[in-house]
Amino acid sequence: MTFNDYLLLFGGMGLATYLPRALPLLYLAHKKMPQWLIDWLSLIPVAILSALIAPSLLADAATRSFAFGKLELLVAIPTLLFSLKTRSLGGTVLVGMLLYWLGGMVWG
Repeated sequence: MTFNDYLLLFGGMGLATYLPRALPLLYLAHKKMPQWLIDWLSLIPVAILSALIAPSLLADAATRSFAFGKLELLVAIPTLLFSLKTRSLGGTVLVGMLLYWLGGMVWG
């Protein structure tokens, strides 16, 4: 491939990545959305985060089965309680890391 082919390839990939994000934003920027749609859209980040975290907390990768005694789940529960009580992102990260480290030393 020549240099111009690479430029065309990168430009096309950039457009294919950018346009699906920019077009809805440009279209909806001056539109009034109904409240039910705004409420529904506000749930999407929580659903995505749950879908990303749940398999690592609840499933054993080797056997592809539920494993409720995993260290990650045992650490996540007190970390969640700490985050709900303090509402501190930095403190939650530190507590989670500390508990995971301690759990690895005890059950590791």
